[in-house]
Amino acid sequence: MAKRMRRFLFVSLALCFSALASAAATLNSIMESGTVRISDQAPFSTRQPGAEPVGYAIDLCRKIADEIEDQIPQLKREFVEVTLAGGFDAVENEDIDLLCGSITVNLKRREIVDSSQPIFLTGASALLRKDSPSYLQALFLNGPAVHAVSERVATNVIGMRANTTTAGTLREALAIQESKTKLADFNTHEDGLKALEDHRIDAYIADQVLLINLAKRARDPSSLEVGDRLITHEPYAIALRRNDADFRLLADRALTDFYLSEDFLPLLETYFGSEAPMLHTQIIMQHVP
Repeated sequence: MAKRMRRFLFVSLALCFSALASAAATLNSIMESGTVRISDQAPFSTRQPGAEPVGYAIDLCRKIADEIEDQIPQLKREFVEVTLAGGFDAVENEDIDLLCGSITVNLKRREIVDSSQPIFLTGASALLRKDSPSYLQALFLNGPAVHAVSERVATNVIGMRANTTTAGTLREALAIQESKTKLADFNTHEDGLKALEDHRIDAYIADQVLLINLAKRARDPSSLEVGDRLITHEPYAIALRRNDADFRLLADRALTDFYLSEDFLPLLETYFGSEAPMLHTQIIMQHVP
């Protein structure tokens, strides 16, 4: 019995030490390399050839890197390019330390990666042409449908970016009801915008904040309308490695310190203009105190 108890204690201690080692993995690997590896995701981050990325999410990741530098002096920042679909695998496989962009937190993704506290709050809506079918206008617009609407096509097509939470939600909704609506996947939001402008689809679904920026890049922004009704709740966060509470605490501490500083509202104004005060209130209400 005593021998079994000693073996049990030995195994228990080994598991504890293993968990502790895992919890410190991210900071340890950053300390060994002297580099924090950051990946950015459009459109909350953009990059030009030969230049470092810029954008709202990347600015917040830089704040986390500054917090790391307090512990690891002369820290280097390495920006790693990954695809939207491959970003979570890159975090899980320890190829990157911070995945920064318009990344919705949900339970399915939390099986693969952990996440910081929210960095943004939005929801899915639709980008419509002013001649999109009236039932789509009634679904996504609070005001009356715009007149001169074309109803000639019996089957309507809604576009969305592949491998997003919005796409998954929409497919599930249509799967449980009879509908003549077809879905079309696009690799980028820009591809979806072009299809909408060319009348190949009747609406493009994405998070509202992304659609607002997308509409500004249209050939004729006045011909489009961004929906003001949200059909999902989409909290954005920075993706981190799982099972590393210390590193998540460091990230959340850096974000909270910045949220409560005088520099946060001006940053929101830089990227979101007149929407900044409302966004500031939403994020402050959701932040970890």
